[in-house]
This record gives sequence, structure tokens and C-alpha cells, in this order.
Amino acid sequence: MKRALMSVSDKTGVAAFAKELQEAGFEIISTGGTKRTLNEAGVNVIGISDVTDFPEILEGRVKTLHPAIHSGLLAKQDDEAHMEALKEQGIQPIDLVVVNLYPFKETISKEEVFYEEAIENIDIGGPAMLRAAAKNHESVAVVTDPNDYTEILEGIHGGGIPSETRKRLAAKVFRHTAAYDALIASYLTEENNEEFPEALTLTYEKKQALRYGENPHQRAAFYQSSLQTTPSLTAAEQLHGKPLSYNNINDADAALALVSEFTDTAAAVAVKHTNPCGVGIGKRLLDAYTQAYAADPVSIFGGIVAFNETVDVETAEQCANIFLEVVIAPDYSADALAILQKKKNIRLLKVDMNGGQHASQVVSSVKGGVLVQDEDVKGLDNADVEVVTKRAPSADEWTNLELAWRVVKHVKSNAIVLTKGNRTVGVGAGQMNRVGAAEIAVHQAQADAKGSALGSDAFFPMRDTVETAVEAGVTAIIQPGGSKRDQESIDAADAAGITMIFTGMRHFRHA
Repeated sequence: MKRALMSVSDKTGVAAFAKELQEAGFEIISTGGTKRTLNEAGVNVIGISDVTDFPEILEGRVKTLHPAIHSGLLAKQDDEAHMEALKEQGIQPIDLVVVNLYPFKETISKEEVFYEEAIENIDIGGPAMLRAAAKNHESVAVVTDPNDYTEILEGIHGGGIPSETRKRLAAKVFRHTAAYDALIASYLTEENNEEFPEALTLTYEKKQALRYGENPHQRAAFYQSSLQTTPSLTAAEQLHGKPLSYNNINDADAALALVSEFTDTAAAVAVKHTNPCGVGIGKRLLDAYTQAYAADPVSIFGGIVAFNETVDVETAEQCANIFLEVVIAPDYSADALAILQKKKNIRLLKVDMNGGQHASQVVSSVKGGVLVQDEDVKGLDNADVEVVTKRAPSADEWTNLELAWRVVKHVKSNAIVLTKGNRTVGVGAGQMNRVGAAEIAVHQAQADAKGSALGSDAFFPMRDTVETAVEAGVTAIIQPGGSKRDQESIDAADAAGITMIFTGMRHFRHA
């Protein structure tokens, strides 16, 4: 008689699965909670202690870590010497392992979890059994995911589980245990306040298959962190539209990051190719959207729009007037949702934005490795703001400067942003020199450059950017400062009678 070992934390479908195994001629051995579940379902089960002739001890910490179990898992059933060794010791081989692990992720995901509780939910015996079975997969089939029960049964009823299935499930097991260990390592690393350990353990779960990547010839998929944070696109609920594409996800992530900067006023952010093309704020969401649209009515077409408040009917009606790829918001009124859902090709995402911005780490891939850094969540509240010109900003100029500083942080370097009247009026992104970015922003702003504020993500190496701003009619500048030639820029601003602020903090964004 073949033998199956079953010990699961996730008991979804396990009783029905065990019944079918028993009907197919399998003898079931099991542990504590799983054994009770199967007994209650009428499945005859042999207890682990009956196999090991040793009791479960140390509050269940030791029960399956025994030669009677692991010899049955690791014996090559096509090897005469292995099978003879089992016979000499009176050990029966195990043909199928059905194991999933203590809920460590679920435990540490709780709002308030004690360290001791987290440690107790680190499974030891489960990973050991899974790894043993997966190593010996030609002799022992192994399954850790209830979604694979059907395939196992089909193989058994079809005359045997195919070798390719065994091999694939073994690989899945090692991914599963590796991810499990990575979560534990990350948790303990964080508990020890180790920011950049000697080995980086990351784990992600597949969220969505994608048709292709940035271009049709590139394959792609979307993975999410095992531990969710908000606001996050991975936690978005899609209310309408086709599945997101690779580029949709990239752009939507950029839009969400920027709109999350605004917690004190209604805000609308339009993004194209990961750069903001229009940002507006206002007392009402409609006012914010109107401003964002007016900032660049050409580039917003086919773009991503993100809001930081519930979308109302008036705002939805305006959004429906143009083609938008994606709309992101914390919620939609029922009538607003009905209006937007009439548009076949729009994708509507609902994202919890209550989490606010928090300091976490950002991982970027490079050929053969990754770069890891703290997320840039600093704002003006964290900056060492200094008025360096003779003239200080007026109240309106302060408003424009603050908006420019919030936005420029999310524009690819070299970055220049012009703001005026609660909206961006010009954006110069990703240029090889700063004055070039300023010229692009000024060109886009046209007449709106007059009386605007200019934000720069990094200092001015020369006075030419100030001179370009002055010539366009800019009256206020905010920039980090720190150049050896800062005084030249200050002198140029003073000569023109404009005001300039140093923040002592730059916001480079290269990727």
C-alpha cells in the first residue's frame, strides 16, 4: 500500500483530497491539527507518533524530525540498497507528501504582533519534509499548494504521477520554502535594525501575467511584495477595463507616488511615460482636475490620471471627455463610476491611500545585480529652508514654490518644473543639462511662465538657469543649493529682483 504524509496549515480541500487518496489505495499518516480535521471528515489516519514510536514533544516543536519519517522520504525507491536499508529498519517508504507551512506571513502581517508569536510561527519540520521530498521527487511526489491537488489525483488515477509533474512541483516547493525563509530572514533583519545586510533576501508573489513588457518583443510579468504596504498599486482593486499593461503599471505607479504627496488639499496628477505632464490642486477635486488638464491638454491624452479624493460626478464627466488609459482614486461615487464605466477602454483603479508615505527601501535592477536605497519620502518639512536672496517670497510665491518642490521630486533628472496658480505650467524632464530642462519648461509654459515659480531637483552649476528663468518672467526659484558657484546664481536673482530659496536637499530621480 502506498503511503501519503499530510500536515497542513492551510486546510482548504484537504479532507476531500485525503478521501480520494484513500479510495485510490493510499494509507494516510498525519499530525495533530490535520489529523483531527481528517478524522472528523471520516478519513482513517495513522498518527505520526505511531510511525515514529516517539511522542510529539516540546509543545509540538518535535514530531516529524525523526529517521522513521525522513528515511521514508529520502529513500530512492528504485535503489535496491536503499530499499533494503528501509526493510532492515522496519521503515515504510513515503510516496506522497502534502505539506504547507505555519502561517508566518499572516502572523507578521497583523497590526500588532509580538516577537515571541512570530518566532513560534517559524515552521521547522514542514520545510524539512518538503525539501526532503522535493530532493527525492522521482520517488516522492510533493505538493504544498491546494490548487495542485486535482493534478495529483489525475496523475494517480491515470496510472502514476508523471516525472515532469513531479519535477515541476519539486521546483515549486523549493520556491515556496525559499520565499518562506526569505520572509523570516527579512523580519529578523528588520527586528535587528540591519538596513543593508551582507546578503539580501527578497521574495515576491506573481500578481499578474502581462501580454508583454515595454515593447511587444519583451516578455513580462507583474510581481508583488509578499508583505503589502499602502498606498501601493499591487493592492489596487480594478473596477473596470482591460488588464493593466507593463507600461500602464509603470505610469500608474509614478502617478500614485506623486498624488500621495498631497494630503492637505484636493489634487489631480496626470502622468505620461512616468513623468508628470500636469498637476493641479484646489479646494474641490474638479478644480484640481481642471488645473491638471489645463497644464498640458495635449500630453494628458492617453495618459494616467490619479486623484487623492473620491471621484465625484462632475470630475468623472470631465475625465470622460478625453481618452485616458487609467484613472486611480481612493474611491468613486456610484454615479461617477457609472459614467466612467461607459468608456470601454479606460481602466479604473481603486487604491487605499490611507497609509500615507513612509520610509521603505527601493530596489532597482542593474545588469547582474540590484541597487537598494531608502525611498525618497522627504519634503519641505524635512528641508533646511533658507531665503538666500534679498527679497523673500510673497504668500502666493510660497504656494507656487511648495507645489514646484513637491512635483519636481517626481520628474526624471535633470528636472525643472514651473508652477503658477495651483498648477504646473511647464515641465522639463530627463535632460542632460539643467539649462536645457529649464528651456523646455519655459517653452511649454509660454506666457504662463511670467509670474511663475521654478523648482529644480538639484543645484545650479552655473547662473545660466537663473538667467533663463528671469528672461521668461519667473519670479521665484526653489533649489537645493550647494554648488561652488551658488553666489553667481544668487547675484543673478538679486540683480533681477526675484526671490530664491535653498532647501539643502536634492531630489534626483534617474530611474
